[in-house]
Amino acid sequence: MALSDIQTRIAEEEARMGRTPGSAHLIAVSKVQPLERVVAVLEEGHRVFGENKVQEAAGKWPDLKTQFDGVELHLIGPLQTNKTRQAIGLFDVIHSVDRPKLARAIARIAEEEGHCPRLFIQVNTGEEDQKAGVLPGDLDELVALCRELKLPIEGLMCIPPSDEEPSLHFALLAKMAKKHGFDGLSMGMSGDFERAIAQGATYVRVGSAIFGERDYG
Repeated sequence: MALSDIQTRIAEEEARMGRTPGSAHLIAVSKVQPLERVVAVLEEGHRVFGENKVQEAAGKWPDLKTQFDGVELHLIGPLQTNKTRQAIGLFDVIHSVDRPKLARAIARIAEEEGHCPRLFIQVNTGEEDQKAGVLPGDLDELVALCRELKLPIEGLMCIPPSDEEPSLHFALLAKMAKKHGFDGLSMGMSGDFERAIAQGATYVRVGSAIFGERDYG
């Protein structure tokens, strides 16, 4: 189990950059991981986890939340509008707000339910056709709508293209967040989280480096 190794590396990068200890939060990405691996990380005391799919999370986390106090669950994958109500009931933070239709659905259902998760807007910094996220040129309009809807947007999220230097995308996301007055930056994964912390990440999303390689079989 490599949880302590990742925590140490995060702390070292925070110190190297002169950041406040604990200002970069670790999301342990538990998607497609065997239950026993997830429980082992919970038993080590970690409480912040990320899932990509609403259905997978719904089958796993309600029971785990009854067994372990203080779990904070993050949705880091794309959210279909028809899964919005279920997601609002299940997740504490949603990182993938990326279009007006979804923003309006969250606002409507949150009002009906009487609570809203904390939110991040996902930006497709690489403008990749196959990837979710609002295009950088459309971000201003989406931020304005979310503020009009009084949604609790904490910051921005990105997943850089796999074949480009991620630091360039992290720097771009940080610049866009600063422009809009957001403090939150959800960026960095197993292979590049230290570079993300150097650019100001407040949440890093690490899966295989903690749990081991996923078995998609």
